[in-house]
Amino acid sequence: MPKLLAMQRGAAMVPPVFAAVAILGCIALAVTQHYLLFLFAALFTLLVMGVPIAISLAGSCLLYVLLTGRVPDVVVMHRMINGVDSFPLLAIPFFILAGNLMNNGGITSRIFDFAKALMGWMRGGLGHVNVGASIVFSGMSGAAVADAGGLGTIEIKAMKDAGYDEEFSVGITAASSTIGPIIPPSLPMVIYGVMASVSVGQLFVAGLVPGLLMGLVLMAMITIISRRRGYTRDAVFSLPVLGYTFKRAFLSLLTPVIIVGGIMSGAFTPTEAAIAAVVYALVLGVVVYRTLTWRRLLKVSMETIETTAVILLIVAGASIFAWILTSNQVTQHVVTLLGPFADNPIATLIIINLVLILVGCFMETIAAITILVPVLLPVAITAGVDPVHFGVIMVLNLMIGLLTPPVGMVLYVLSRVSGISFEKCMRGTLPFLVPLVIALLMVTFIPAISLWLPTLIYR
Repeated sequence: MPKLLAMQRGAAMVPPVFAAVAILGCIALAVTQHYLLFLFAALFTLLVMGVPIAISLAGSCLLYVLLTGRVPDVVVMHRMINGVDSFPLLAIPFFILAGNLMNNGGITSRIFDFAKALMGWMRGGLGHVNVGASIVFSGMSGAAVADAGGLGTIEIKAMKDAGYDEEFSVGITAASSTIGPIIPPSLPMVIYGVMASVSVGQLFVAGLVPGLLMGLVLMAMITIISRRRGYTRDAVFSLPVLGYTFKRAFLSLLTPVIIVGGIMSGAFTPTEAAIAAVVYALVLGVVVYRTLTWRRLLKVSMETIETTAVILLIVAGASIFAWILTSNQVTQHVVTLLGPFADNPIATLIIINLVLILVGCFMETIAAITILVPVLLPVAITAGVDPVHFGVIMVLNLMIGLLTPPVGMVLYVLSRVSGISFEKCMRGTLPFLVPLVIALLMVTFIPAISLWLPTLIYR
């Protein structure tokens, strides 16, 4: 999975003719000195040619700086270093490591067994189990791809063996994995907090209720589909079995309690909570369950280093891109452009949502957050939107983007672990986009869903 992450690309390779036209267009913009348009054209061209996102961002910015000659080219490196020189970003490698330890330490299977005993008696039981397990696991990893790659392997196999349609199995697994970055901890929330200078702790707490709402609407869709297709219950509710699986999973279930409870109580900062999660996962895997060998620990460490490097490279590349946009007053131009809607928060939020969903189809989450926060946050604040509320809206939009081509990272991961084609993964996911969009609209236009807990705890 990390190797797949390392190869994150903007889109599939395009025909040579299209690539040639795009390159000629970039040259024309450069010759006519439309440098800002050239920046966007160069980025888009590199993305559609399949160049990794981090290289596309940094490369287009370097070309822009060289062409304009306004600042020394060494500024690109300085701005990239400054982009990752942030204490809250230390939480990223620790949360990634914690999630990898959970996946390799047998913890995910215990969570799945408990969720099956708790929810398997419902119609379309394993679909509900899929969502429930993702909600629990999201309180550990904070990443949709980790959820899809870890729990997804177990969930899809169990649903296929129980007679569920493979497209349905992959679709609900993909949709439920998007809950991961909404419920705390959340890697995209950390990035947003750094870029927007907003409390990461408040962002974490703000995502809890929206994440549970996403789970509820997905379960409602599962019930509807199960009735239409005649899916039955997959287990009989049994208190002894529930008690046994709860006992096996109890220590694992304490992980989100430690992380979320520690942050909400003020015992941990988000970075300290990430470190605590790693220590606790090590204790479970090495001492309690004894499933983590030295060979597995080495494998987990290398995966964490590789994935962290990819994410931070994207952040670094996006930082210089965002700096160029800010220095060219693109933010002010966007605010002026949307000025007529400033007195109408609903219209502003509709436009912002449309922009975010469109960008999410073509750009990786971390890069999109780093680039768009300096541009869209001032617009949202001008319209009276709380920055914490806007953070939840942005992350939820971009999570939906993980399920849409051409950059549907979750779909690529699940296509790999399930052994079915990308097209089938996409078809199976389509029905579950409806409840996710409903959840997005509710979160967007009912601010209390996001702000009730932060107001109660922090304000």
